[in-house]
Amino acid sequence: MGNSQRPFTWYELLTTDPAAAKIFYGKVAGWGTQASPNADVDYTLFTLGATPVAGLMDQPEEAKAMGAPPSWIGYVDVDDVDATTDQAKRLGSSVYVPPTDIPNVGRFAVIADPQGATFALLKWASPGMAQPVEANTPGRVGWHELMAVNWEKAFAFYSELFSWQKGEAVSMGPMGTYQLFSVNGQPIGGMFNKPEILPVPFWLYYINANGIDTATERVKASGGQILNGPMEVPGGSWIVQCSDPQRAMFALVGPKS
Repeated sequence: MGNSQRPFTWYELLTTDPAAAKIFYGKVAGWGTQASPNADVDYTLFTLGATPVAGLMDQPEEAKAMGAPPSWIGYVDVDDVDATTDQAKRLGSSVYVPPTDIPNVGRFAVIADPQGATFALLKWASPGMAQPVEANTPGRVGWHELMAVNWEKAFAFYSELFSWQKGEAVSMGPMGTYQLFSVNGQPIGGMFNKPEILPVPFWLYYINANGIDTATERVKASGGQILNGPMEVPGGSWIVQCSDPQRAMFALVGPKS
């Protein structure tokens, strides 16, 4: 009972310093902030103009105690969080946060795929809350990259769970294959086998930038670190992989500038 062609619909930063993150991503991504309308939750919305594009909250204490670094998590839109969570478990997932209601927002769960990469499920309280995004819109997440232990098995899992489609396979030489995947015919991300130096598999989210060179300089000037790049990728775009001052990894994608 898999879902059909489910896209990512929300992104959230769990960090040790929300105040610093507001400043950093404001400078790097051009985001504003506003408090969540739900007064019972200490939650900040990153905004692009008047549109919420991502969330921000303090990292849970249990994660801090375990030494987990701050991180971004992506939410995949589903029709039924409970049924999808059950299906994910049958396919080998672990459940970190069971299906839970957020008043006036929706229902969510946080799980890990069979190789350990964490992501979340979300059903909005009303369909209009999930806003479609034009490809390459600056300030929105434009690419989703899974660094897996075994991308073939990972793709089989996500294809079964979300009906994602296999796209072009790009050779990276000694690094192996970079497998694109699409939703409703639109390429939205890629998967490949992570380098051994990376301890665990994870999802990396790419924010669209007007120009990669100026965006890279904003990261450095704002206290972030450049981990890889800038580099050109097939199709003519340029990417740079970064970490913010609290060590949460993210990436930027855009034209050369």
